[in-house]
Amino acid sequence: MGKYHKIEKIIFQAGSLLLKVDGKQYTFQLSTISKKLACASSEEREKYEISPSGYGIHWPLIDEDLSIDGLIGIVHTPQHINEKASA
Repeated sequence: MGKYHKIEKIIFQAGSLLLKVDGKQYTFQLSTISKKLACASSEEREKYEISPSGYGIHWPLIDEDLSIDGLIGIVHTPQHINEKASA
């Protein structure tokens, strides 16, 4: 499986998540994307794991997962559908 995204930076600042993915910067209000993250302590927010494929971020201390596709609004088409369409 290839890499979905290159997650370059994750910063929490003033109730927001600043995210740098695939060379682009995004800012999300925590209250909009995750109630768990919005209510979490700094320690809980800073303890995260990026999936090896770059698909998402997991916060084990609060059991929260966010997909990068969901955050930035991307839908990936399965490879076999693309192959059939071009055949």
